Amino acid sequence: MSSDRFDNNSNQASPAAQTPDAGAGPGKDNRETEFRSPRFQGLETWGTGEVLAALLAGQHQGLHAVWGALQTLEQAVAMAVQRLSSDDGRIIYVGAGTSGRLAVLDGIELTPTFGWPPERLAYLFAGGEKGLIHSIEGAEDDAGLARDLVERTNIGPADVVLALAASGTTPYTRAAVTAAREKGALTISFANNPGSPLLDDAQIGVLLRSGPEVLAGSTRLGAGTAQKVALNLFSTALMVGLNKVHAGYMVDMVASNEKLKNRAAAMVMELTRCDAGQAHAALEQADYGIKLAVLLVGGMEKPAAEDLLERHNGNLGAAINSNS
Repeated sequence: MSSDRFDNNSNQASPAAQTPDAGAGPGKDNRETEFRSPRFQGLETWGTGEVLAALLAGQHQGLHAVWGALQTLEQAVAMAVQRLSSDDGRIIYVGAGTSGRLAVLDGIELTPTFGWPPERLAYLFAGGEKGLIHSIEGAEDDAGLARDLVERTNIGPADVVLALAASGTTPYTRAAVTAAREKGALTISFANNPGSPLLDDAQIGVLLRSGPEVLAGSTRLGAGTAQKVALNLFSTALMVGLNKVHAGYMVDMVASNEKLKNRAAAMVMELTRCDAGQAHAALEQADYGIKLAVLLVGGMEKPAAEDLLERHNGNLGAAINSNS
């Protein structure tokens, strides 16, 4: 592998140090994710190992971009926790293409992983369900449809809207964010280009400056990785803040199959030091609610345990401490 072409032991240059292709300039497309990096000119002539190393380092650059956004993500999580602590606020994902698909992927995992109610999730994806697996011509440019969907989804002040666009210029996504913000929703946007209008459209703009791609404009690569990681961090920290994690366990997990029922039993055993029989019996009595099962093993009656959890907003640690 030629080290002068690519150093496998270091990341790419920072986005700020990258330069656009000669075609970019005043009046041209100055989005960094569209630039052609000179270091990858002739990529198609490289050996497969070199190509793979270049692609991997592009992923590292995407990951590095998230480090620069941690402070903004912290602010976003804090505001979202406050907004979603009520019983009616929803998490609403908005996007088109790769960005939208990553958003949907993040959202659909919240119910099985954290027990987030499916009725408190919504998706505004350009092209609808069909667009998830097929490219829908012109869908991402349909700003009017985005505004209509905000109306039809009844987005309001209790909701948190997460909008993603690598370019930060997608008309569908921008229109949805603007309309949702006008309705009083908390709006949080993610984009990969500095100066993106989408970052200003939302109350909180999260810049994930991943820079030029190994393949110019292919934002499913580094930019997509940055978005995926940022969403993972945001939604997981959000669920922690909403009392769905205790002692490093997903204590609101939905035990929907044998594997997960056994995982739930293992959690109860670890948290209470009971045996497997006690754990499974408590889980069955609790309809496989892990938090409730923990309190039942501790000797509480089911109605009292349910009331205790409700009084502590689902915070298992606080419930245990108040009952000790």
